[in-house]
Amino acid sequence: MEKIVELTSKNGVVIFSKTSCCISYAVVALLEELGVRPIIHDIENAPNEKEIEKALTGMGCNGPIPAVFVGGRLIGSINEVMSLHLSGKLVPILNMYHPHQGLY
Repeated sequence: MEKIVELTSKNGVVIFSKTSCCISYAVVALLEELGVRPIIHDIENAPNEKEIEKALTGMGCNGPIPAVFVGGRLIGSINEVMSLHLSGKLVPILNMYHPHQGLY
């Protein structure tokens, strides 16, 4: 879990995902459509894949994949990201970490 905290706190938008996961693909596509270029950590086939998933679940991610972090804070998985997006709250959160990009 310490490694996850370290990785997510040093970067603006971080996604833990799996290449073969269509939900991960959808979250990445949404963020890229909004002008965000997230740091993506593909854990598929990682030697510690199950440990990472367990740590993400322990941090409160419902998925556990994809797990979206903004500014070191866990936003959540697809349900949380889409809820924020549909309610108009996602872009303001993203703008705090990408103000110069002029997101939608």
